[in-house]
Amino acid sequence: MNMHVSATSTTLDAAMDAAKDASDLSARVSKWRPTATAYRLMGKRVLYVVLVVLMAPPALFTVAVLALIIMLDGKSAFYRQRRVGLNGKEFSMLKLRSMIPNADAALEAYLASSPTARAEWDRDQKLTNDPRITRFGHFIRRTSLDELPQLLNVLKGEMSLVGPRPMMTNQKELYPGDEYYRMRPGITGYWQTSERNECSFRERASYDASYYRDLSLGTDFKVLLATVNVVMAATGR
Repeated sequence: MNMHVSATSTTLDAAMDAAKDASDLSARVSKWRPTATAYRLMGKRVLYVVLVVLMAPPALFTVAVLALIIMLDGKSAFYRQRRVGLNGKEFSMLKLRSMIPNADAALEAYLASSPTARAEWDRDQKLTNDPRITRFGHFIRRTSLDELPQLLNVLKGEMSLVGPRPMMTNQKELYPGDEYYRMRPGITGYWQTSERNECSFRERASYDASYYRDLSLGTDFKVLLATVNVVMAATGR
């Protein structure tokens, strides 16, 4: 009985500490407000629409080749997933399929059988060894080629080339701070070009807050250059 009470107390203490940490981080990242520059207000959006139009021919060819390879393996080439965008509005994000059919059920079964994997998922919302990802899926995820269809989301105004990592709808309660909701999520960004395989999910808020403060044409140019290095190094997952 005492052991049960002690374990329960420890769990409650840990939960309270986590809640306090989230509250503290939220307070730190939510106080600052930016200067309303032309780039923030309109230039960023106009620039990326132009860039996407220029990128369209090679991007469409690459997506067509990758989609054909995926379909030859007997799978549908694309899938849509609900994500959280600007001002908390949800949208359907498009990606090339990199996972097995019934991936959600496979994930739940795997997490139920592995406490270590469950702890990693709860902390990072990612897995080092994800059983859902196909062999070809590993390649397109490492090189970020699975995200090329999101150029359509950029054209539609749901995303940007540079911005926070798009958040899944069931992750909103895990995310401290509100900077994320003031920007369009991006195909690439501070978190995507950082040590993204080592960062916990909650720590993403600090990347988003930093980008929100730094947002400028020069910052976005640096992020796009860094993205080339990330793609060449194939460090995604």
